[in-house]
Amino acid sequence: MKVNRPDEEVQAAMDEAALREMPRINKRTGFLALFANLAMLSGLFGTIVGLIKAFGAVGGESVDPSQKARILAEGISEAMNCTAFGLLAAITALVGFAVLNGKTQALEDDINEASVQVLNLVVANRQKVNLQGLETI
Repeated sequence: MKVNRPDEEVQAAMDEAALREMPRINKRTGFLALFANLAMLSGLFGTIVGLIKAFGAVGGESVDPSQKARILAEGISEAMNCTAFGLLAAITALVGFAVLNGKTQALEDDINEASVQVLNLVVANRQKVNLQGLETI
């Protein structure tokens, strides 16, 4: 049976606490990337629907010839509006994802740095600290 040194126990406890908190920090960050992709795809879908409407007006035999230009313009307008809105929403979500992802990465780095600093402090001062009376975390 291996006997752990107190600094190994402290490191294990800090690693356990960090591993418990890291997923909570990253939990919903990926949703912004998902929303960006969904916004772009829904804009593309609207574009296709608008173009189908526009080309339906041009090729439709039952459409009054005097109305073809108006229906064509409406379809193209719908397609372009959907494209613009989808891209605007996707770009906004991607910028938000980049900012949030940067902040979560910074938090993870801070947690790792703090745990190493605490461990170094414990190792450097282990003769001064009595860890026998502490309960495990």
